[in-house]
Amino acid sequence: MMSTMHATPTDPLDVKTFAKPAQQRRFATAMERITTARAQGTPVRIYISAAPRTMNSPKWDSWLSQITEELPDGVEILHYRNVYSGDRPYDWDNLVEGIDGLVVVGKQKRAGGRVYLLGPVARLELRSLIARKPVLLYGHNLGLIPVIDCQSQVLAPEDAPRLKLIAPKRWQRDTPTLKAALNALTPAGVESVHKAGEVMPVHLAHPFAAPPR
Repeated sequence: MMSTMHATPTDPLDVKTFAKPAQQRRFATAMERITTARAQGTPVRIYISAAPRTMNSPKWDSWLSQITEELPDGVEILHYRNVYSGDRPYDWDNLVEGIDGLVVVGKQKRAGGRVYLLGPVARLELRSLIARKPVLLYGHNLGLIPVIDCQSQVLAPEDAPRLKLIAPKRWQRDTPTLKAALNALTPAGVESVHKAGEVMPVHLAHPFAAPPR
């Protein structure tokens, strides 16, 4: 009988996506519904969620430029600095209903790696939109990745939990999940270069079960 003692274990991260096929189908349906319902001339607003340390980085302008280039033409880019000011304090509850998508910029655990850490505020922003609008992770050298394609883990402390997102090792930018999300973020009347191929990712099954702050 052949020994399995030295068999190499399967790498659970060596996948193209962490989303199950059923999640992908539901996601695609939701994204198509968004695209179909958008009226001509309706602005599309996308909020870039980034911590103060991230925005103070000398690389911030470069990251923001790359994110903008990867998003559809004609969208309005919002972030903390151009939405809130000294006389307009942070108020996510009032902002969230007026935006059409979210890009989270997490802290890379290791340069060039696939693990990203989100603070308590970014985690709550993500939770508020994940099940109903396109939510993307900025993966630096990997580009934009639908959060549904990532593996998630809520981290302590319980009173202000953070979120760890892991990008799949075999992630590819031509995946149908990303195409569907970008189509849903394309203003009506603007020709999309992202043809909706197969269907894709939807909200993760109870991915953010930690209690809110």
